Amino acid sequence: MLKNKYRLYTGFMCHQAIEKIFKACYEKLKNETPPYIHDLPRLAKLADFYDLFIEEQKLFLNTINPLNIEARYPDYKERIAKTLTDERCKSIFNQTKDLLQWIKEQILLKK
Repeated sequence: MLKNKYRLYTGFMCHQAIEKIFKACYEKLKNETPPYIHDLPRLAKLADFYDLFIEEQKLFLNTINPLNIEARYPDYKERIAKTLTDERCKSIFNQTKDLLQWIKEQILLKK
């Protein structure tokens, strides 16, 4: 998607990847099914691992959180799409990879 300049979906899929790993962490740490929400900072807080993040990671979560776009909001989708340049999408993609790796090392592989 990144190579073919599907910028909105690149951002959406990055959000989805983080959301899914957060839910895996929630289930591992809480031993229960995670809530049906998409708010990344809230998920991390509910699972009690938000405070493990450095400030830069918290800022990234706030940046990527709006990219969970629902199809029923076409105006919102358009506004978000206009903010996603090739460079911004590459940055989001790379930061997502880094965050996923960090989460695996710090949370999922422990215990």
